[in-house]
Amino acid sequence: QVQLVESGGGLVQPGGSLRLSCAASGSIFSIKGMGWYRQGPGKQRELVATIRTGGPTNYADFVKGRFTISRDNAKKTVYLQMSSLQPEDTAVYYCNAEISLYGYDSRGYWGQGTQVTVSL
Repeated sequence: QVQLVESGGGLVQPGGSLRLSCAASGSIFSIKGMGWYRQGPGKQRELVATIRTGGPTNYADFVKGRFTISRDNAKKTVYLQMSSLQPEDTAVYYCNAEISLYGYDSRGYWGQGTQVTVSL
């Protein structure tokens, strides 16, 4: 069984910072892309940032310059460093990973989500 476990969410004031982590576990052959998505109140889930195995990253326009995605392949972990947080960043943040169990397969997995609330 593959599990993605997020941590690091919480309550932060506007202008503050948080670092999210997502660790993959289970019988994993390899992890290709990893990324973060978010779903705000009454909104659809949207892409925040992704990172490929070799390091190429992709960011949504609304987080460019404020958020940084990184990964530690040895730890099977992806991070999201968030700074200059604003109330509109309030959402449940989900980790996603494209994982191969056998070397010839590939599918996406989701974490359970971690709440980020930006408020005074």
